[in-house]
Amino acid sequence: ARVNAKDNKWLTPLHRAVASCSEEAVQVLLKHSADVNARDKNWQTPLHIAAANKAVKCAEALVPLLSNVNVSDRAGRTALHHAAFSGHGEMVKLLLSRGANINAFDKKDRRAIHWAAYMGHIEVVKLLVAHGAEVTCKDKKSYTPLHAAASSGMISVVKYLLDLGVDMNEPNAYGNTPLHVACYNGQDVVVNELIDCGANVNQKNEKGFTPLHFAAASTHGALCLELLVGNGADVNMKV
Repeated sequence: ARVNAKDNKWLTPLHRAVASCSEEAVQVLLKHSADVNARDKNWQTPLHIAAANKAVKCAEALVPLLSNVNVSDRAGRTALHHAAFSGHGEMVKLLLSRGANINAFDKKDRRAIHWAAYMGHIEVVKLLVAHGAEVTCKDKKSYTPLHAAASSGMISVVKYLLDLGVDMNEPNAYGNTPLHVACYNGQDVVVNELIDCGANVNQKNEKGFTPLHFAAASTHGALCLELLVGNGADVNMKV
């Protein structure tokens, strides 16, 4: 049997074994010279697959055979991005201990901390920060990890980042603050927290819209609207 044969998705037996977290199968394939650098149609290597599937034992077997753990897939994501997205602290620790670049960015300039924040993986966010991740880093559209957590309603991450002292009124490329994006997505718990911490309820974006405009336009922004109005938002603010 050809140990590196690819299927219609360009997956090799090693990709498949890693995806099913089968450490024994991985060891057998490696013993028979399976290609640890093989890429599937998304340019993902077996290490990317291991990181996405929390297959730590498989990753431990792969890493010593790799010259570089920072290889990017088609979206520009490294194994660390995938581990952060899936919220697996043990995998993140393993990759960092083997030289993973904590500030590697994907094609949208998002770093591992953006993905961990967006998914609400608070322990991974803390782990990345402890290893020197920039909490104020911005992607191509100037979204910070706080924007990411605010947009998806990840309150524990929002609180943690605010405790670290990040700027809660930081605008993205469109002039939207974390409060704007939280209102747009109807994340009332986050909106409440940002207001409590002193976020500017009347800050305008590039087009002159305030968080109140966003809450009013959102299909699930009613509670956000109440919170804003109750905390001094100007209801007559014109665009």
